[in-house]
Amino acid sequence: MEYTFANRIGSLKPSAIREILKVTQDPRVISFAAGNPAPDAFPVEEMSAIAADLFANRSAYALQYGVTEGYEPLRELTAARLRGKYQTGTDSDRILITTGGQQVMDLTTKCFTNEGDTVICESPSFIGSLNGFRSYGLNLVGIPTESDGMDLNKLEAALKTEKNVRFIYVIPTFQNPTGRVMSLEKRKALLELARKYDVLILEDNPYFELRYAGEYVPTIKSMDTEGRVIYAGSYSKVLSPGIRLGFVCANEQVISKLTVAKQVSDVHTNLFFQMIAAEYLEKYDLDAHIEKVRKIYSDKLDCMADALHRYCDGYLSFEKPQGGLFLWCDIVDGTRDMDFCKVSGPKGVAAVPGCSFSVDESEICSAIRLNYSLPTFEQIERGVQLLAETAREVRK
Repeated sequence: MEYTFANRIGSLKPSAIREILKVTQDPRVISFAAGNPAPDAFPVEEMSAIAADLFANRSAYALQYGVTEGYEPLRELTAARLRGKYQTGTDSDRILITTGGQQVMDLTTKCFTNEGDTVICESPSFIGSLNGFRSYGLNLVGIPTESDGMDLNKLEAALKTEKNVRFIYVIPTFQNPTGRVMSLEKRKALLELARKYDVLILEDNPYFELRYAGEYVPTIKSMDTEGRVIYAGSYSKVLSPGIRLGFVCANEQVISKLTVAKQVSDVHTNLFFQMIAAEYLEKYDLDAHIEKVRKIYSDKLDCMADALHRYCDGYLSFEKPQGGLFLWCDIVDGTRDMDFCKVSGPKGVAAVPGCSFSVDESEICSAIRLNYSLPTFEQIERGVQLLAETAREVRK
């Protein structure tokens, strides 16, 4: 049978990250391609104890259907932590628990855009969100990022000229893939531009608690007095990704519509894991756990940065990030990223070509993204050596 797929999906390309991950199924391949947290960062012992108690004493509730908005104790704890620790959220805001942070982008797009509308994004940006936007037939406009965030002059030019701009999508803290942090000045200016041109901001902030150096920068949402910012958060990077728990903090009118959209998507997020997360937040010290996670990733970042300086100086250049999970490396001689990755994979190390994150899919790129949270210290050392071998071979 010959299949005719919907326009919204027929033009989508497979994620290069997922395609590269196929190479990593070979246990001999060292993967710098994934964005996975380290397994030793998962609070396994505590979560096991909570799960055992749920099965023994509350299984009838924990294994039942739940409400679309999410498990109420988890919503309350999430809201309290955002407001108390990060001054994020107001009396007019509500929390919706989602199936991972990625669902926030999907629900927002579903509720606020029609085919042909415009979404403005940082370029490069997270491939999962970009493909989600593309699936709705949107006009994506990429704004180059500088060391302190989006180029605001080019952003304003786009806001002046592009039609039907529905929202601006940003990852302001430890941006994926570059690892950069938008400065406080630019965050304020971005919010002011959104007010001036009457558009929403979708603030995606899954990495912000993984800071290893530098000073905390307030969320854009913490400066929002109009309900203009939709804030996407996640428990994936601080508890575990497999539980698929994200959340959105937004004005109650927005949450009402997002909830309806979620009802027709997946009814509700996994109740059992929502209860585990809520119990963890009540019984254990999440901040202490995050400090442990920071130490693990900070040491791995130092290891990778040191190895890159020793083995890849003159081949790969990079700005060492202050947090997050990724290193963005420019290929010094201008070799195309896909050519580089086609050689590195068979050599035994997988990286993600930078073009995967381009808003303009025809854009030529000479950069790769490396993940340091998942591989071991030994794998980081050996993998960077293989990157150097790749660079020398490609240069020849």
